[in-house]
Amino acid sequence: MLLAMDVGNTETVIGLFGKPGPDTADAMGFARASDERGLAYHWRLSTIVERTPDEHAMVLTQLLDLEGLDLRETVSAIAISSSVPTVSTQLRRMANRWFASLPITVLGPGTKSGMAILYENPREVGADRIANSVGAYDLYPGAAVVVDMGTATTFDAISAKGEYLGGAIAPGVAISLEALYTEASALRSVELIAPRSVIGRSTVESIQSGVLYGFAAQVDGVTERILEELGEATVIATGGLAGLIAPHTKLVQYVEPWLTLHGLRIVHERNHSGDQS
Repeated sequence: MLLAMDVGNTETVIGLFGKPGPDTADAMGFARASDERGLAYHWRLSTIVERTPDEHAMVLTQLLDLEGLDLRETVSAIAISSSVPTVSTQLRRMANRWFASLPITVLGPGTKSGMAILYENPREVGADRIANSVGAYDLYPGAAVVVDMGTATTFDAISAKGEYLGGAIAPGVAISLEALYTEASALRSVELIAPRSVIGRSTVESIQSGVLYGFAAQVDGVTERILEELGEATVIATGGLAGLIAPHTKLVQYVEPWLTLHGLRIVHERNHSGDQS
């Protein structure tokens, strides 16, 4: 099975691609998450920059062990995308030490993605943005806009020919809330859920309303301007907060929480055809 890892500034998403076998049920007897795209298992962890290569290997071993899987017997290939250079280096070292015999793809400059990058400097495009775009074009062939709601909110435009055109980057929800709590001493951290109404009747509800509907409006506003230049396109949301924000937007058509992993799998296949099973 292919082990795919997408490292963001705040969270790391890990997935195992491949058809679950008869022994991959959880303790209650229910089969783990699986769909037609082949994602059999998935996990979401905090990104910890200080982890050593050995610690990364230990965490992966423990995650698979929780599912009743043996890391060395289960994983046949590894694919990595990372927005954190320090973690990228540590994961490369982990792979070289513990999985040297396996085919490994680290998405970055020089990696064959199968997608033309029309950025002025293609090396500046984050690996996660390329993976998102590759995954989006595979699932929804044609022009598309991908909105990734993570530490930053990124907007990526893909042409009808499957070319990466560029996009926009804005501060994400977590960054904005951290700035709000830091600079406004009277405000405190709140749970991010939908308030009873847009007009908040308490400070907590007012913050929830401003965050939820404010970022939904941002998604619609930036996307609308991109569509004015791009033309008709499919709008896809992904990222840790997509499930919260996207339902309150007008333009998002699909939510694909594992889009980055899906694109990463495709990039790996294009570089190591037939190496994962």
